[in-house]
Amino acid sequence: MKSLIVASTREGAGKTSMLVGLASVLDQRFGYIKPLGDRFLYRKKRLWDYDAALFAHLLELGQEPETMSIGFDHSKLRFMYERASMFEELRRMLGVVGAGRDAVFIECGKDLSYGASVCLDPLTISQETGSPVVVVASGAEDEIADDVAFIQRFVSAEEATVAGIIVNKVIHLDDFKEVHLPEIAELGVEVLGVVPYDKELTTMTVSLVADRLFARVVAGEEGLGNLVRNVAVGAMSVAAAMAEERMRAPDKLVITSGDRSDMILAAIEAGGTSAVVLTNNILPPAQVMSKASEKKIPLLLVPGDTYSVAMQVERIEPLLTASEARKTERIRQLVAEHVNVRALGALLEM
Repeated sequence: MKSLIVASTREGAGKTSMLVGLASVLDQRFGYIKPLGDRFLYRKKRLWDYDAALFAHLLELGQEPETMSIGFDHSKLRFMYERASMFEELRRMLGVVGAGRDAVFIECGKDLSYGASVCLDPLTISQETGSPVVVVASGAEDEIADDVAFIQRFVSAEEATVAGIIVNKVIHLDDFKEVHLPEIAELGVEVLGVVPYDKELTTMTVSLVADRLFARVVAGEEGLGNLVRNVAVGAMSVAAAMAEERMRAPDKLVITSGDRSDMILAAIEAGGTSAVVLTNNILPPAQVMSKASEKKIPLLLVPGDTYSVAMQVERIEPLLTASEARKTERIRQLVAEHVNVRALGALLEM
């Protein structure tokens, strides 16, 4: 079974989005596995990886997402598998997900070393399966140069087949191509694409926020598809809060205590509010929840205090969801325009 391993140099490089784009522009039917899950979702006593669930839907795989990962916990995997049995299981999974498909994407963890202790890092998988690795790199220019130099210097052909890198989320595209791309090319690692930063891809849905906070949606469920671009904290008086620039911004998520009915109503009536997070596990009065439902503004109830919840929201990664057709199409356009799709297609024909 033909397969392509996709890895990243650093957390948040955008390899999952890159896979979504590649799946849409390469003229093949893909299967998908993520051997070592690292974005856990627990639903109805079942554990699966968020990315596996996304691709099960996008690629119409007809498989349960929990069957697309060998496991999640390093210590359990070390107890259950030796190297030989680990890759016996991996090959079995490839056979299952690859049935009726042209090739399989193997997505690895957050960086090149993730999973090394259980032999599920991208380089070991490449060594065992013979599949090429495409590395997605992002960050400051010097960080990218360091990552490329590391790959070139310390990864030999006997250890793994690194087919090339895709540089992602580049803010100043022309400057990068003119100044830094020649330096990277001199290191001898093939650059398969340089993809610009796109602010639209940093948005997230209210549904994702609710999932990540394990929040209870107590009103306004119809608005769970609303986009979040800004976050505002309502911990002061209404007058002071409404004077803040973030409280006047569009597509905002407002975080405030559930007993602040004045603040909740002000956020609902202000316009541009995508959702309100109610902290301290306090439900507002029924008329407030009714107004939120009328305006299709979700109210998300969480147990934490306002400050700690704000910190949680700040750390949420804007992951792609299966319902975001507009964002998916934008990713497809970026990959089609800025990635050497022909070279990647040739990798799968080798």
